[in-house]
Amino acid sequence: MTPDNPLLPPDNSWHPVEDEGFIHHVGPIFYRENGEDPQWIGFRAGEHHRNLNGVVQGGMLMTLADRGLGRVARARHGGNPVATVTFNYDFLDAARIGRFVEIRPRVIRETRSLVFMEGEVMADGELIGRAHGLWKKLKQKPV
Repeated sequence: MTPDNPLLPPDNSWHPVEDEGFIHHVGPIFYRENGEDPQWIGFRAGEHHRNLNGVVQGGMLMTLADRGLGRVARARHGGNPVATVTFNYDFLDAARIGRFVEIRPRVIRETRSLVFMEGEVMADGELIGRAHGLWKKLKQKPV
């Protein structure tokens, strides 16, 4: 975190997610290749993520988890669209403003039409949440 841009990730291994939709409004969000199948995504908790209790709004943590797990499901489907079927989030601790929050996704099972996912949500390396869900593989993009 630097004084001129307090929302930067912890190091240069993270790259901005380009998304002019919803994520543009709640970000910035960053991704990192970790040398394995699942990408990690994360964000630096800023003032605009604060809830009335002074910590990161739970909906932001759920947004990160849904997007992070969905990115991996999409990659498993060859970059083609997927849709969240079910999604659950367990709040284990709060994310404090200024911390870097990331999800570490994992594919549990995959079928021809579904991807079962889970992930741990970490804030500066401390476990603060768990997410799990099911993503439906949608029709592939036309060639």
